[in-house]
Amino acid sequence: MLNNKDVKIKKPKRKKSWMDYLYIWSIIYFALGFFNILFAWLGLIDFILPLIVAIFAGNKYFCNKLCGRGQLFWFLGNKLKLSREKKAPKFLSSNWFRYGFLVFFLTMFANMVFQTYLVFSGTDSLRKAIKLFWTFKVPWKWAYNGSIFPDWVAKFGFGFYSLMLTSTLIGLIVMLLFKERTWCSFCPMGTMTQGICKLKAKRKE
Repeated sequence: MLNNKDVKIKKPKRKKSWMDYLYIWSIIYFALGFFNILFAWLGLIDFILPLIVAIFAGNKYFCNKLCGRGQLFWFLGNKLKLSREKKAPKFLSSNWFRYGFLVFFLTMFANMVFQTYLVFSGTDSLRKAIKLFWTFKVPWKWAYNGSIFPDWVAKFGFGFYSLMLTSTLIGLIVMLLFKERTWCSFCPMGTMTQGICKLKAKRKE
């Protein structure tokens, strides 16, 4: 007689939804920005939408279901088996690291906005380059040859694309070293949305 332990029960496969393919959005975003830096402005969707969802719905639905970058890490790490599937160090998900990284991230964002203002005011000129890891300047001249928009629009594009590319590269590094979506444990947007959700929960209580 067969033991119940010897019988393997196959779980029914979950039907894929359109949300399972949102990683394509991240690929398209970086591809468009590579050829025309003005498309970098589309990345604001990933900044504004999760905050709106958290404020009005009081949850992290965007982070859990709609984040194209998180889906990309899952696809590369889980589907393509590029992740080591190792447990990440505890400090990456600790409050001091998460909020410390959020402060650093917002500081870099504020500096990017300030640099954009300098071009807007005519104090500085447009430089066609992106900055990786907030340090290394990489020429990106082919991505902008002028447009109907003023130079400060392109300046913001270069800065925002740098921010998005740098954070994605960090996410890819921790994905390769640890679990697929390790980045999500200290993602600045995730930290902010979680804080908003906690505040809404306290108000309800």
